[in-house]
Amino acid sequence: MATADARAAVRGGGYRYAVLALLIIAYTFNFLDRQILGILAGSIKKDLNLTDSQLGLMGGLAFALFYTGLGIPIAWLADRWSRTWIMTGALTIWSGFTALCGFATGFWPLFLCRMGVGVGEAGGVAPAYSLISDYFPKEQRARALAAYSFGIPVGSALGILFGGLIAASIDWRAAFIIVGLMGVALAPVFRLVVREPRRGLTDLEAGAPIPEAEPVVPPKGALGLLLRKPSFWLISLAAAASSVCGYGVSFWLPSFFERSLGMGLVDRSLFLGAITLVGGTAGVWAGGWLGDRLGGRDKRFYLLVPAAAFALALPCFIFAIGAKSLAVAFVLFLIPQGLNLAWLGPVINAIQHLVPAASRSTASACFLFVNNLIGLGLGTYYFGAVSDLLTPRFGAEALRYAIYSGLGFYLLSALLFVAAAGVIRRDWVD
Repeated sequence: MATADARAAVRGGGYRYAVLALLIIAYTFNFLDRQILGILAGSIKKDLNLTDSQLGLMGGLAFALFYTGLGIPIAWLADRWSRTWIMTGALTIWSGFTALCGFATGFWPLFLCRMGVGVGEAGGVAPAYSLISDYFPKEQRARALAAYSFGIPVGSALGILFGGLIAASIDWRAAFIIVGLMGVALAPVFRLVVREPRRGLTDLEAGAPIPEAEPVVPPKGALGLLLRKPSFWLISLAAAASSVCGYGVSFWLPSFFERSLGMGLVDRSLFLGAITLVGGTAGVWAGGWLGDRLGGRDKRFYLLVPAAAFALALPCFIFAIGAKSLAVAFVLFLIPQGLNLAWLGPVINAIQHLVPAASRSTASACFLFVNNLIGLGLGTYYFGAVSDLLTPRFGAEALRYAIYSGLGFYLLSALLFVAAAGVIRRDWVD
């Protein structure tokens, strides 16, 4: 029988925060490499003679195909093998393919390189969710997962900032190469620092005996359990609906600022980078804090918090997209940018509690499969295709109306989260 020291080593001390910091850095590179294409889209479009629809495919479908398809088998492996080794390999692969994007000579070479980025990132998120759940106790988990999700706004902001500044100083190819090689260099550091924890240790009550072996779930156990829970489908579809806008709008905002507000590459990199960083980090943390504070009293609040956030984000985005002044646009975009990401901590925590501890990577991957296949796969392409469709009538303003047309997905998301809140308590696994 292991001693209580094993539990204390995870529950207390500074090491778990060092692990969380390194996981945040890895997730930052995940989104940096994922979102850098948005700020470089204008330069790539001119250089490679592409359409908005083609850019939308590269920003969404090219990435989502393998990212979603490989996520579940990789997560199944992560529930039975070393999560830290899987994440190290994933970081190396996605960063390497990001660097290769800088050598693309046309649509298909760049499309294939973006598929490679998706292959790598398929192993980068679900294992991290599981690691965090094994380093932080239940009462802190939504905040820890929210802190991990800082990688989304920070990585997106750095992708916008670094991509724009490097492209303006050198070219768009150098931006891909430099950013990709930085991620490759991080991989061995990650492996040396992050240790593999015992699964389910933080779920044990204080003083409870620690089992000799980690819990084991049959291969089909987690998937079968999820498929029978309506809360899983409602949560996943709600997140997917919001991600159609979340991924789509974030990808096309740099082009919107260029076409509708006349901003240059460096100016829009600084402008949008600041909005993403300030609004996004505030929203992620507020969502995690509210999730732990309210969800501890009633589990339904883990889903009602994001429902309220998306209901408020809809009118905020409408006003922001219609702003004519840069100063007014900056303030208006800060609010929905935060609301757009407030769901991460509460929802990811809820997904972790739909299955036993031994199956959390698989549960996370199943959630990410639905969320990203629909949200990421459809989002960027949808706005690009609608922009192409409306260009003959609206010209440079077509993208503004394309964004307007997709904001209704936020309302759909809010309604689905409310429905999920109605069944979450009976599906919850403590």
